[in-house]
Amino acid sequence: MRATTVVEAYAARSAEYVERFGQIESAAADDRRSVLTWARQYAGPILDVGCGPGQWTRYLAEHGLSVTGIDPTPEFIAAARRHHPDGSFRLGSAEHLGARDGEVDGVLAWYSLIHTPPEEIDAPLAEFARCLRPGGGLAIGFFAGEECAPFDHAVVTAYEWPVELLASRIEAQGFSVTGAQARVESASRTHGFMTARRRPAQ
Repeated sequence: MRATTVVEAYAARSAEYVERFGQIESAAADDRRSVLTWARQYAGPILDVGCGPGQWTRYLAEHGLSVTGIDPTPEFIAAARRHHPDGSFRLGSAEHLGARDGEVDGVLAWYSLIHTPPEEIDAPLAEFARCLRPGGGLAIGFFAGEECAPFDHAVVTAYEWPVELLASRIEAQGFSVTGAQARVESASRTHGFMTARRRPAQ
């Protein structure tokens, strides 16, 4: 799927999305605890990739972490800056983070890869690996399923991933998976959360 298609789809519904998900309270309490516990392991800069209106960026910053939100949708970056004027936000994509090699300690990709077709997933994962220092951390929120398959997401086509398959794709880009969990959020969708560390260069 073309990245411009995804950006255009979110831009068209940005006001609705901000209203529904623009506050951290829209995230489950378990998710907030899990992400914060993960992030507190890393003292250096964290990138919140696909930050949307910036609710996770603000949440982590309020807990004393150095975090920058990145999103390809201008409407989301404008909303994030408007609602969180003290935050750090910039335009960018998962494939082009605008960071130097080994510059960051952590990458949070909270449902920001769900619209990436399976055959294209290696590009953002490689970009995450490039920007992370050895030992730096990756945390990914995703839709878990028994098969790697598309489904009709409310905004634009998204994909479910078997936990083991996504883990193997992440590890192939130079990571060691450190944790994976899944829980049923509704009758039709299962929430997945995975963490990994960047392996030292060989």
